[in-house]
Amino acid sequence: MSEIILKVKKLTKKYENKTAVNAISFEVKQGEIFGILGPNGAGKTTTLEMIETLRTIDGGSITVNGIDVASHPNEIKQMIGVQPQTAAFQDKQKLSEIIEMFAAAYGEKVNIQEFLDDVELGDKAREFAENLSGGQRQRLSIAAALVHSPLLFFLDEPTTGLDPQARRNLWDLIRSIRDKGVTVILTTHYLEEAELLCDRVAIMDKGKIIALDTPRNLIQQLLKRGFKKQQHVEQANLEDVFIDLTGKGLRD
Repeated sequence: MSEIILKVKKLTKKYENKTAVNAISFEVKQGEIFGILGPNGAGKTTTLEMIETLRTIDGGSITVNGIDVASHPNEIKQMIGVQPQTAAFQDKQKLSEIIEMFAAAYGEKVNIQEFLDDVELGDKAREFAENLSGGQRQRLSIAAALVHSPLLFFLDEPTTGLDPQARRNLWDLIRSIRDKGVTVILTTHYLEEAELLCDRVAIMDKGKIIALDTPRNLIQQLLKRGFKKQQHVEQANLEDVFIDLTGKGLRD
């Protein structure tokens, strides 16, 4: 049985008369990819920000690897990596300098070339950040967030705005991060992405978790409730056609 790396118990966040997160509880196992899904305003980002120590906790508790987030925020920051939805870097800073700067911030010394190679940016080490495409900036942001070998890694809508090649490449990168023993928690509005990547998902709405299970089990539960839709199963879709015609390789 996998060890519990994250435990959230009756977590609550209020803004004046509005309850953004309403006494939610869930656990994340070490080494899984865990998705938090929901419409805009459901409370996903607020939940992540409380776990990441970016927002105060109004009620309930969070522990990461047995350590209380509210009581030991600085210790928690050393244990987590955060890749924001929009990556911001100094335009005139080289990629190698960016990785070196992030490592220094954590008191780490890393093999810069190895980190860039892992995210397929090794040949861009001496390029300026301003010359990167959207997908390249996302991959650089991931490399920078992993320099201190975090136990937990958070991604907030990581593939928004990316082309199909970049999106599929990022899926492979996320899996490879998980395979190295890092627990991944992500939010996404692409439900097929969550279905393909996530071991389990929590679905939030109006500040509450309304379902939590594996994607397959959630689908089976829906079918058992009598859900039906017209079926027309194809062995491929338009994205598969696009990838087949243009190749899987990343474009600069």
